[in-house]
Amino acid sequence: MNKITPIEYFHKNRERMLEELKELLRIPSVSAQPFYKDDVKRCADWLINHCKKIGLIAEKRETEGNPLVLARTPGYKEAKYRYLVYGHYDVQPPEPLELWTKTKNPFSPVIADGNIYGRGTADDKAQLFMHLKAVECFLATGTPLPCGISFLFEGEEEIGSRSLETFLQKHAEDLSCDLVIISDTGMPALNCPAVTCGLRGVLALEVTLTGPNRDLHSGIHGGAVQNPAHVLCSMIAALHDQDGKVTVPGFYDEVCNLTEFEKKQFLNLPYNDEEYKKSLGVEELFGEKGYTSTERRMARPTLEVNGLTSGYQGKGGKTIIPSTASAKITCRTVPNQDAKSLQNKVCAYLEKICPKTVSIKIEKEQAGNAYLIDPAGKSVSAAIRALEKAFGCKATIMREGGSIPIVVDFKNYLKADSLLIGLSLPDDNAHSPNEKFSLECFDKGIETSIYLWNELVS
Repeated sequence: MNKITPIEYFHKNRERMLEELKELLRIPSVSAQPFYKDDVKRCADWLINHCKKIGLIAEKRETEGNPLVLARTPGYKEAKYRYLVYGHYDVQPPEPLELWTKTKNPFSPVIADGNIYGRGTADDKAQLFMHLKAVECFLATGTPLPCGISFLFEGEEEIGSRSLETFLQKHAEDLSCDLVIISDTGMPALNCPAVTCGLRGVLALEVTLTGPNRDLHSGIHGGAVQNPAHVLCSMIAALHDQDGKVTVPGFYDEVCNLTEFEKKQFLNLPYNDEEYKKSLGVEELFGEKGYTSTERRMARPTLEVNGLTSGYQGKGGKTIIPSTASAKITCRTVPNQDAKSLQNKVCAYLEKICPKTVSIKIEKEQAGNAYLIDPAGKSVSAAIRALEKAFGCKATIMREGGSIPIVVDFKNYLKADSLLIGLSLPDDNAHSPNEKFSLECFDKGIETSIYLWNELVS
């Protein structure tokens, strides 16, 4: 009898694997809400038991927060090449529950329309599960792996990975690897699989202006005291010019521009401005002059106001000059920019343009750098080959406009690059009601992972 291959084993066992995924999805591992704390721990235990069941050496590591799940293939430490697969088993809160239509209970997964629906499907349970199933296909068939593979699953990604960075600091040697593999991002379309080579960083701050020591009657005092809300609006307007360029001095000094290779690769992405406008319900797009909307979203730095607060917010009118006005601001940074340095520049500019009629207070919050792996490098090329074998079509590269701060931590503490192979589609509703994951992406994702290990060492 001919020996069964890993790919053949997968197709033979696909339905059973989907049922196992449903088991994982049924556990409401919501890290943001204390009500689910026991469920988060139960999810970690489920993963540990499942890892052992498929032949991995697995253990739970307690932290000050939620547990970490560590697993590895037999003989991992002696392997010539070693790769670490990262994922997170915690999920976003499911609310608002009334907006879930495919399944009334977000933690009762349903298969329909070629998708599996439920909280955590795309972000990130189905994606991490693909890599576990791929390794199972090797172990169950006795097919030698060309490398050692370890797994690190955390339960706090949705609340900032607070415990993981501390763990990396203390246990970097134990997690030593040649490359980190992450499937927690997306791809443009089923006919356009892509490797994410870059992530933007993020910095945040909140600026508060204070004028009079209390809200004032706008009839008695209007015209004699400057309104903090007016001042804040003027200051915010001064942060961009009419072409969408940020006016903060030195904002673009360290920007790492797209290479010609990346620009050409970006042309393979199936993005269309007209369809993009239609999907957002806007008549015109806007952004930094001289760049395509794809380049602006993925590879240019930005400054955005995320929230504005001032004065009376209730029903009806209240004729006041508000005492205070505040704004929450974030910037997305690109490779080569230092987030903390840029945060200081933004703060200094805000302080400079603030008039003496109000006082200003700025609270600095998070500041994480961008990430970039060589888009023409060996590991990216290997991932592209694996995707093309699995999907049967041309694969490309892209950047993500969002941020995954732990990727920078992996680089700092493990001295390892991260290869981001995301299989989520743009309409998968991550963080929203009716979250889903394409069954075709699940199938092709497992096949991609099966192909990937040999491609990486070739």
